[in-house]
Amino acid sequence: MTLLEILYTSLILFAAGAAAALVLSRHPALCGCISHVLALCGSVLVLLLGIAGISGQWGESFQLLLPGLLPMVGGLALGLDRLSAFFLLIVASGAVPSTFYAIGYTRHYKEKQPAMAFALNVFIPAMCLVVLARNVATFLLFWELMSLASYFLVMTESDQRETQSAGWLYFVMTHAGLACLLIGFLAISQAAGSLTMADWAGAAGAVDAGKRNIVFLVLAAGFLSKAGAIPFHIWLPRAHPAAPSHVSALMSGVMIKLGLYGLIRIGFQWLGQGPAWWGVVILTIGAVSAVLGVLYAIVDSDLKRLLAYSSVENVGVILLGIGGGLLFHGYDLNSLSALALLAVLYHSLNHAVFKSLLFLSAGAVVHAVGTRNIEAMGGVLRRMPQTGAMFLLGSLAISAMPPFNGFVSEWLMFQSLLLSFRIPEQFYNLVLALSIAALALTAGLAVACFVRAFGITFLALPRTAAVEQAHEPQWTMRVSMMVLAAACVMLGVVPVAVLQPLTGVIHDFMGARPDLTFSIKTIVTATDFGAVSPLWVALILGTLMIATWIGLKISGANFGRRFYETWGCGRAVQTARFEYTATAFANPFKRVFAFLYRPVEHTQVEAHPESGFFVKTITYRSDSRTIIEDSVYAPIGAAVRRISMRTRAFQSGNVHGYLLYMLVALIVVLVWAKL
Repeated sequence: MTLLEILYTSLILFAAGAAAALVLSRHPALCGCISHVLALCGSVLVLLLGIAGISGQWGESFQLLLPGLLPMVGGLALGLDRLSAFFLLIVASGAVPSTFYAIGYTRHYKEKQPAMAFALNVFIPAMCLVVLARNVATFLLFWELMSLASYFLVMTESDQRETQSAGWLYFVMTHAGLACLLIGFLAISQAAGSLTMADWAGAAGAVDAGKRNIVFLVLAAGFLSKAGAIPFHIWLPRAHPAAPSHVSALMSGVMIKLGLYGLIRIGFQWLGQGPAWWGVVILTIGAVSAVLGVLYAIVDSDLKRLLAYSSVENVGVILLGIGGGLLFHGYDLNSLSALALLAVLYHSLNHAVFKSLLFLSAGAVVHAVGTRNIEAMGGVLRRMPQTGAMFLLGSLAISAMPPFNGFVSEWLMFQSLLLSFRIPEQFYNLVLALSIAALALTAGLAVACFVRAFGITFLALPRTAAVEQAHEPQWTMRVSMMVLAAACVMLGVVPVAVLQPLTGVIHDFMGARPDLTFSIKTIVTATDFGAVSPLWVALILGTLMIATWIGLKISGANFGRRFYETWGCGRAVQTARFEYTATAFANPFKRVFAFLYRPVEHTQVEAHPESGFFVKTITYRSDSRTIIEDSVYAPIGAAVRRISMRTRAFQSGNVHGYLLYMLVALIVVLVWAKL
């Protein structure tokens, strides 16, 4: 079976899934099951295609041109190289468990299942075809198809006001990004004399440097808006929580990576070797995104929005690697650039795995308790132990705790940035040093963030009656989470299984190999600059845990359950009102970083009805605002509203007036063309 045959078969399965959603729309339960099973089968073939493309099985690449489709703009052009194959692997690593999860999860959506299944069977292949696109028209076509399909998935619960607002903002931001891509692609196509992306790298050197810099900035803005990097992130913490949980996993774990895919292409390939300041720009955006993303995650009480802000943080971490790679590339330190890119790609895969796990686990919890507010949860672990264990494992992975996958990729990121002393310019050394500091701060805050997320949600006593009725989700949902959890462990304990083929991917893409040696036991960077042994770390941790248990057993420790109330400082009965809250946990961070959060505090004291000297209740609320929205988007929105109010005068309702506008516009266009 050839690579093209695998691709054709997967697309046929997705098309069949979309068709089944339409044909069986009157039978939502049957429609949802069949459509999602077909999407699962198509995603499995995408996974096979990605693995085969990376490993070189059945041929390393293919090129496909269908001039009959899109004939005016060069036809429909698809191609596979090893970088595209790796991003297909990322897409599939989120799509396979998410579609299997959806078989059970979407049942409670009832009549909305057909529309969801149809959009999902468009969304996944559109993402795959984006990374396979080889000319401008093909890329923009599937980029827009991906955006529209994800928009309709976000709008699943369109009857809710919050969803309407999130969908509108996502629609505006994604098309603003599309406009940037269209302008940048047309500019570089005109300069290179070709709409085919393979022709751009060879012609990039002949393009005026100023024009090439502008094209880079415009295209970077377009791709970063899809990636959710600050300051283009405002849609992400609204759209991802509003979407169904399996869609949130795909958007946060997979879709945003396609923005990073485009950034890698323009920075390292399509525009040729750029100046070092390109890397400084990306490093700055990455550092700000990483730090602000985790700071906003650590104070948010909406479980899914917390995870969405965490995606902003992880995008920032990945951008630090891309920026460092561009900086090294600008100084012809290609082995170090390749090492940074290795960290970028490995962390992209790891993030797709553990963020999908966290969103799917959060979706199970939200579905069970009926709220996303972690202040209303507590005690969930006792009622959903398997889901709680999966969320804990994902929290450890995203916090870069060994022996899980996040640890290895962040260690590689640190190693690549710490080698900045090989750059001869002190200014760039300082920039990279500040980036390392931002990465270290982000890593520490991420641990605090997920201690809060897991502790407040799963531990202590239930705060509401809904938690008392919570139970484990259906087996398809649990199996999906377990598969992702196993992947987090495997990618952390035996990273060589991915790093070995990944070095070949980078060599094919850049023509250089990472300054790295590795074996099944050890990873060494830059000739003993740094070394780590994930397998030995895992074995030592496992041995210590077993030895501790055996030691306690030998010493006669009682492992049986003993039920007794905890000491309550002399109070007879403990209730959920005595627990540490999410607000209390986040309050020190709000005080330290008040200039970022700009908190607005509300305190309401209700006196006892029989005596005003005694307090009955005290209600405290602390709302945070974001500095980016207040400083950037709020003034833009106000200006747009003012201009819109003034231009309403032109909407007179008079047909003759509209005809006059058309005549004036036509005359202006003709005069412009004549000039």
